[in-house]
Amino acid sequence: MAVRFYHLAVDAHDLPSLARFWCRVMDWQVLFEDEDEIVIGADEFAMPGMCFLPVPEGKTVKNRLHIDLVPDDQAVEVERIIALGARRVDVGQGEDVTWVVLADPEGNEFCVLRPKNSLVD
Repeated sequence: MAVRFYHLAVDAHDLPSLARFWCRVMDWQVLFEDEDEIVIGADEFAMPGMCFLPVPEGKTVKNRLHIDLVPDDQAVEVERIIALGARRVDVGQGEDVTWVVLADPEGNEFCVLRPKNSLVD
């Protein structure tokens, strides 16, 4: 294999807060932290991870790239993630979809899918 998915870079205003939100969502840990980046993951050898980077500007439009999460129980996980600081958002998905669109505390959209067993089901 020529390349592997290393990490997802996320622009943020409050790196520690956003990194810790995603650590709680994913049950990951902070692997590296300084004022210019915070890297989180399951452990230092489990790829991919997430890297939070500081930016001065705020988010203004819908993400062109987002994370899809696959839970064992969608309703339970949606409520757990909302309790951690996410909120439901409408990006035009309609009422008949099988996923729930949420936004993290800085407004980055992500989806909680129905339970799945493969990438194509």
